[in-house]
Amino acid sequence: MINKLVDKIKKTEAPIVVGLDPMLSYVPEHILNKAFDEYGKNLEGAAEAIWQYNKGIVDAVYDLIPAVKPQIAMYEQFGIPGLIAFKKTVDYCKEKDLVVIGDIKRGDIGSTSAAYATGHIGKVVIDGQTFRGFDEDFITVNPYLGTDGIKPFADVCKEEKKGMFILVKTSNPSSGEFQDRLIDGKPLYEHVAKKVVEWGADVMGDSYSYIGAVVGATYPEMGKVLRELMPKSYILVPGYGAQGGKGKDLVHFFNKDGLGAIVNSSRGIIAAYKQDKYSQFGSEAYADASRQAVLDMKEDLKQAIR
Repeated sequence: MINKLVDKIKKTEAPIVVGLDPMLSYVPEHILNKAFDEYGKNLEGAAEAIWQYNKGIVDAVYDLIPAVKPQIAMYEQFGIPGLIAFKKTVDYCKEKDLVVIGDIKRGDIGSTSAAYATGHIGKVVIDGQTFRGFDEDFITVNPYLGTDGIKPFADVCKEEKKGMFILVKTSNPSSGEFQDRLIDGKPLYEHVAKKVVEWGADVMGDSYSYIGAVVGATYPEMGKVLRELMPKSYILVPGYGAQGGKGKDLVHFFNKDGLGAIVNSSRGIIAAYKQDKYSQFGSEAYADASRQAVLDMKEDLKQAIR
């Protein structure tokens, strides 16, 4: 799957992943009203609104981008109906030939870790028949439990030729409370990066490993160091746009060939119509505003990478 991701980045000339992280407050009133009229003002109605909102955005941007990243918590908050909306979103994005990164941030050990991997990127066999759960192409994983927590995921990645992005240096302000702590003279995130390289060496695609890293756009200097430490690891870069990251901050996240990183924007794209910059589109044309936000982001990154 890493080969497909790289190929689609080359074809679209857009190292962009759209974060499908919907909140009800983002959903235009006309979509909410229709969903509530049909299903009621309940979890089912909310989940239907989220699904229809997502579908409109995907229809507007799928030809411009290589990948999407639905954050499962935004769906779990609506219970089982929300998880059904998550699955519908994953399946629809795959129908549009988008690479799907399930932002699940799981992390455990042994059979529990293996079960998470099976449910999201693997398969189960029941009475001789094979079934797949959520069936994303990549997932995000928390490395706090060490190799015991990563190996079950890596085993499924290898078997299914799918991938994962491991949290190395996250974009949130308090990430340094743990991630910046010095161990043997080096910050913890550098030690994690070296383990990412080690774990990824056994699951290589043509040019990059199935195992990549999450490194926040809000820490460009750290991104430069981590790029050098992980030359064959794709970097998923959150924090662009709404969290303050700009294209010029991200030059060092990429290798010299312009590859090696994919930049996420969530509400900056999916809720673009709420921004002054795109207010002329209005809520009815919210998806057109999202498309324009993708085009603007693409140009910003292109200018920076040059």
